Amino acid sequence: MITYKHEPFTDFSKEENIHAFEQALKLVEGYLGKDYPLTIDGERITTDEKIVSYNPADKKQVIGRVSKASREHAEQAMQAADEAFKTWRKVKPEVRADILFKAAAIVRRRKHEFSALLVKEAGKPWNEADVDTAEGIDFLEYYGRQMLALKEGRKMESRPGEYNRYDYIPLGVGIVISPWNFAFAIMAGTTVAALVSGNTVLLKPASTTPVIAAKFVEVLEEAGLPKGVLNYVPGNGGEVGDYLVDHPKTRFVSFTGSREIGTRIYERAAKVNEGQIWLKRVIAEMGGKDTIVVDKDADLELAAQSIVKSAFGFSGQKCSACSRAVIVEDVYNDVLNRAIELANELSVGNPAERPDFMGPVIDQASFDKIMSYMKIGEEEGRIVAGGTGDSETGYFVQPTIIADVAPDARIMREEIFGPVVGFTKAKDFTHAIEIANNTDYGLTGAVITNNREHIEQAREDFHVGNLYFNRGCTGAIVGYQPFGGFNMSGTDSKAGGPDYLQLHMQAKTTSEML
Repeated sequence: MITYKHEPFTDFSKEENIHAFEQALKLVEGYLGKDYPLTIDGERITTDEKIVSYNPADKKQVIGRVSKASREHAEQAMQAADEAFKTWRKVKPEVRADILFKAAAIVRRRKHEFSALLVKEAGKPWNEADVDTAEGIDFLEYYGRQMLALKEGRKMESRPGEYNRYDYIPLGVGIVISPWNFAFAIMAGTTVAALVSGNTVLLKPASTTPVIAAKFVEVLEEAGLPKGVLNYVPGNGGEVGDYLVDHPKTRFVSFTGSREIGTRIYERAAKVNEGQIWLKRVIAEMGGKDTIVVDKDADLELAAQSIVKSAFGFSGQKCSACSRAVIVEDVYNDVLNRAIELANELSVGNPAERPDFMGPVIDQASFDKIMSYMKIGEEEGRIVAGGTGDSETGYFVQPTIIADVAPDARIMREEIFGPVVGFTKAKDFTHAIEIANNTDYGLTGAVITNNREHIEQAREDFHVGNLYFNRGCTGAIVGYQPFGGFNMSGTDSKAGGPDYLQLHMQAKTTSEML
């Protein structure tokens, strides 16, 4: 059995850690505005058309200019990955795992630098950026160890005169489409899960955070990954993304992002294109509408703290963020009033200048969407905290609480992906669970209660992939709380869990007569 301890988080109450992080920010500022080429078959390819990455907290500041892949580049990368698969699939699992361990060591040495880049490119506060980088290291370490555990396959029964084996073999060429909200952790985790399983990869990162992905590609090359095994092809989703999803040589697609794009990928991948000899596999994580339920028999201070932290950490831009608080009516006002106090204490600003609790939202489109939900919130409930935003220098939205919302209101049903949480009353605990399940999603949830019967009731009836008791609904740790949800939250995969790598492999039975 493999034991694993996750990467520790940085304590920013210590002066030496603050100083070290400030130095990392200066290092990153020294290379802002650079150009980053495509990487195809180990070659650097520069294109005239660029994806320009901006700092969402200071929208005039250019983080980097990344070459934009065309369909021709995508085809070139596909051919390179298909060719590289012929040899990479035969590389020993131990060797593939060693590359992940080496990459983890490189990132660990440069941890503050990667976190500082997340502050700049994704607008993450220091602590959130630090956790993002730590989670990326965890994925590298955990999946490397999981591959070592799976390399011998599974033990099968054999009869006299017969020897049976059950081995895992890789699938082929995979398309990894990674998100901007965990621009390092999820990008790195989904990429290396595919690689260590013996597949080759075309990586198309989010267009708002392509620089952090370019830096990670360099790390894997330094760690010894052969050319062609990982190809870096940032580009337009409608052009490059669709082309690669549809490609007959694509064996699987690993996607993290919105429900709208995820379902579109799932539908396109289901079609068998000319020359395709397999059914494509799709691994998708598509978001959530996550609820914290507060029982009348609960620690109310813990409840308010959990709601505020889960709703407003990284400006609510997590698929696991608390966007609904369902509170038994006996304690509704107490929890609401305390949450308002806590929300009003939060500071919002440029995270590079000081380690604020909240930084910006990612871009203008996100800002506009969130502000449009404020108007809906005014109609469906009472805005009792926040409700305002300012996009003059960066995309800043104040932490917002909307009280007295009906369980079936839009605020309670639609994913906003911003620092907005709706509060609603429940008659009793059973009613609260019914409201919590009243959504198309099923990703995370939390229950704050001291009632053991209600804990067991929620364990059975609260239909989410990650359920937490007496804590917030964000912050799953690799190897401790495998992450992934039900229904429209995705394909039931559990990242950072014991069966995640198998999604990137297929089982082969061999039977030899002796």
